[in-house]
Amino acid sequence: MCTFEDLLRAHFLPLQRYVRYKISNPHDAEDVMQEVCLTAAEKFATLKDPAAFKAWLIGIAGHKCMDYYRKKAHAMEIPLDMLSESALCVGRCGVTERYAVRETLDALGDKEKQILYLYYFKNMPQEDIAGQLGIPVGTVKSRLHYAKEKFRQQYPYRKNEKGETNMTKLPEYLPQYHIEASDLTPFTVKYEELMGFCIVPRLNEKVTWGSYDIPSRKMNDYTEAAVCGKAEIHGIEGVEIVAKQHDCKSRNVTERYFVAQLTDTHCRYLAESHVEHGVRKTFTFLDSDIFMNNWGFGEDNCGCPIDIVPHDTIHREGNDIKVSGTEETVDIVGRYLVTINGKTYDTVCVMDIGHFNHKIAIEQYLDQNGRTVLWRRFNKNDWAFSRYGKLWTEMLPDNERLMVNGETYVHWYDCVSDYII
Repeated sequence: MCTFEDLLRAHFLPLQRYVRYKISNPHDAEDVMQEVCLTAAEKFATLKDPAAFKAWLIGIAGHKCMDYYRKKAHAMEIPLDMLSESALCVGRCGVTERYAVRETLDALGDKEKQILYLYYFKNMPQEDIAGQLGIPVGTVKSRLHYAKEKFRQQYPYRKNEKGETNMTKLPEYLPQYHIEASDLTPFTVKYEELMGFCIVPRLNEKVTWGSYDIPSRKMNDYTEAAVCGKAEIHGIEGVEIVAKQHDCKSRNVTERYFVAQLTDTHCRYLAESHVEHGVRKTFTFLDSDIFMNNWGFGEDNCGCPIDIVPHDTIHREGNDIKVSGTEETVDIVGRYLVTINGKTYDTVCVMDIGHFNHKIAIEQYLDQNGRTVLWRRFNKNDWAFSRYGKLWTEMLPDNERLMVNGETYVHWYDCVSDYII
């Protein structure tokens, strides 16, 4: 049996590379590595599987690096924790909190972070900033201009070039649909799609899907995804997927690359990658919370089981939902006829209550081929309250509501793909 010292010795070099990559100051990086090793030694008894030591160690390092930047931010009066909901992106289960703003600020110098925070987040006039920092107003103006340019260069999203157009055969407005509960027994289904991305990770697969705001039913964005070949990550074989998300309003395009794996029992993401200013950034299942918060699923990222059967953990009567045991579960809640775009589909409704995010509920209607016919997102009433400053019942007062164990969830948006349209 390997001892802690043996495992640490075997994986110390990857730890060192990780921390030094995250923290450029070599003295600070050394201090953080010592903290990581101390914490790992204290918690080693809690590690169930020694084979997972590397991922577990890197996960501790990730938290320690974040603590390091929090301390620096506090010293500069930059509460970066406030920014955890400052930007949104599409993760494996739709739009969720993203750290893009925080990550971009981390890439700037201390002076740039400070002046952007004072100007944009504290709304201080330039004269007041000059007084607080003890510098001339002219210096504030030039420093602010420089900081904005640096932020713009580092921010990971871009707009299409002038004149560039995107075409999709999905309709601009979501067709009306009707959902009718069926008395028939729910069927079991083999669900091989990547959760949240509507594509089966198999060679030659491709799909386009769009998300539609409710109640306007207008398309908000659409994503084109295609499997482009075989790939391997950390010795695990899968396929590479390229996905381009097009924002219909701003015309921003977010391009991501995934490595995913489909086995006889599970489907899972193995890596996510995107290009920033010619440099590709890649996160894999070994990157702990950074990866798991958006793309991971199951213990040790085992993935989603593809055989979906009723477990009797979620009970639904109309829009009243009762979850037994933990409020983090996925289950079939019934059989439904979904009529959309002039065609009726025999489906089962799979509900995800809090599994991806404890304040999100998802309805996914799957046909007997295991393909998504309709995907609906509901937010708990106070989801992202710090970002919006309002409850969802206030922002979308006429939208459909679910009651989950007595808590209100509000319908936000829907997704459909070219599988049905």
